[in-house]
Amino acid sequence: MKRTISAMVEKGSLNHNSREFYASNVDPSRSYLNIEFCREDIRDVYHELFDDAQERFNAKQTRNDRRIENYYGKICSSKQEKPFHEIVLQIGNKDDTGIHTELAETAKQCLTEYAKGFQARNPTLRVFWSHLHMDEATPHVHIDFVPYITGSKRSMDTRVSLKQALAQLGFKGGTLSATEWNQWAQSEKQVLAEIMQEHGIEWEQLGTHEEHLSVLDYKKQERAKEVRALDTTIAEKQTRIDEIEQTLQSVQQQVVDLDKIENVSVKKTLLSDKVTLPRSDFENLLSAAKQYVVYRRQDDRLQGLLDAANDKIKQLEGVIGELKQKVSKLVSKLSNIEFWHSQELNEVKSESREVHRENLMLKHEQKGLMNLLHRYGIDPAKERIREHERDER
Repeated sequence: MKRTISAMVEKGSLNHNSREFYASNVDPSRSYLNIEFCREDIRDVYHELFDDAQERFNAKQTRNDRRIENYYGKICSSKQEKPFHEIVLQIGNKDDTGIHTELAETAKQCLTEYAKGFQARNPTLRVFWSHLHMDEATPHVHIDFVPYITGSKRSMDTRVSLKQALAQLGFKGGTLSATEWNQWAQSEKQVLAEIMQEHGIEWEQLGTHEEHLSVLDYKKQERAKEVRALDTTIAEKQTRIDEIEQTLQSVQQQVVDLDKIENVSVKKTLLSDKVTLPRSDFENLLSAAKQYVVYRRQDDRLQGLLDAANDKIKQLEGVIGELKQKVSKLVSKLSNIEFWHSQELNEVKSESREVHRENLMLKHEQKGLMNLLHRYGIDPAKERIREHERDER
């Protein structure tokens, strides 16, 4: 039998891979079938790989602004490199190798063997997160890794670089289609194909144009849609931020410039009490007057809102005071009820003990009288029968 192999690069969602959350295409009832090969904190991996190199690099710097304090943070904000990369591999598609087909278990075995040998084959790709999923449409494996090189002559001697990490594995870029990544991915497919061959599955190579859309390709398209939607949201938020910044700039430009007002030069006109002033000073005064009117109106409006808020606060304080008084009365009443209830309970217990004591005494006296009657041959029960017969006559 023949099956295709899909290998693609992903941005990587660690929480999705480890099922910290469930996407719509996941069946949680099957998640127990997943396999977790590796799960390490990426920050710990960065400390392991780069701390020594970072220390050596900083020791050579004479300027503090060239020092690297947090290499992981530096890479996260880099435009050239990513903090990690992910490759996803799948055998067949949902129709011929889906989780409900007979071949699903064989595909799982092949992918498991492939994932376990990944780190040994790729020593410059430090694996820190690796999962095989059996709770989606088709078995597939996610492998997340940090690509790094040693002996670098630029920046830190040990640093992140996907291109150079693949080059150190023997994959050198050529044409546009034969990039380091494409050559390496093709090599990894070949490794998986050899494992499949041992399990009786032949690799069906479709060439450069696949005739069907695999599950991985579908996921890639859906994620591209999500990215476009996020880009639109970000653009909208950025537009809103720009509007707010423009409003702030407009408000700042409307602030009264006291220095300009203080520097206004006034000249008296001849034969009149009127004064003259330069046009620029006049415009400053006019602008200041307009701004004063605006601020005065805003101040009056804000003062009105403040007064209304204070009135509401006073009203609420009054309501709270009334509620506190009611609560205090209820607490006092409850205390009295508990006190009298306790008193009555004690009295009832006391009366009960007294009745019990009297009852014991009466029983003791009854027993003594019965013994006395029996001593003189008198049976109370027979006497009651005789009395009853005499009454009937």
